[in-house]
Amino acid sequence: MTARLALFDCDGTLVDSQANICTAMEQAFVAFDLPPPDRHDIRRIVGLSLHEAIRHVAPFADEAQHLALVERYKGNFQALRHAGQIAEPLYDGLREVLDRLRDDGWMLGVATGKSDRGLLHCLDSHGLLDHFVTLQTADRHPSKPHPSMIEHAMAEAGAAVESTVMIGDTSFDMAMGVNAGVRALGVDWGYHTPEELIAAGAETVVTDMEQLWNCLNGTSE
Repeated sequence: MTARLALFDCDGTLVDSQANICTAMEQAFVAFDLPPPDRHDIRRIVGLSLHEAIRHVAPFADEAQHLALVERYKGNFQALRHAGQIAEPLYDGLREVLDRLRDDGWMLGVATGKSDRGLLHCLDSHGLLDHFVTLQTADRHPSKPHPSMIEHAMAEAGAAVESTVMIGDTSFDMAMGVNAGVRALGVDWGYHTPEELIAAGAETVVTDMEQLWNCLNGTSE
């Protein structure tokens, strides 16, 4: 049987981390006496690498300010973590789907705009590190929708394009899947609308965990 690889985005797909991201971003802007972006706008850029995200929400700033905001955001996020104020709950039913997929023979991976440290902390806190055979982050790749994360994940897992699926909640995830030539499957519990996911190349958008399982398992080889 061909090796099957299910790649998941993290923020907005595996875990709901929007409160942490919005708080750290707002604090970064306030630290430089800049007007913080609207939370809707912050949620729109979740999934991009941090530098690219900052460019989107601060188009008025120059490159030096972008870099300063990036570093301040990182510091804010770490401070929130050390203070025990980071909450990244798994979406309901997600753990069970991951267990079922692994038991069914799927290899699992993550392709995320998080840093290595952030992803490892998140997965370890939920006891999920051993579920994944490949972890791809913004530390080692261009920002989504560049296909680099998916290409490296397939190489590490020994999976082919035709047996790989990218699962995510943003148009960046769907476009990355299209750019890599793999199936792109959207979820509606994250930060972009189903219409945006379809427009970016999603073959379908699932509305709950059972539908996600059925969509993957029903087309497995």
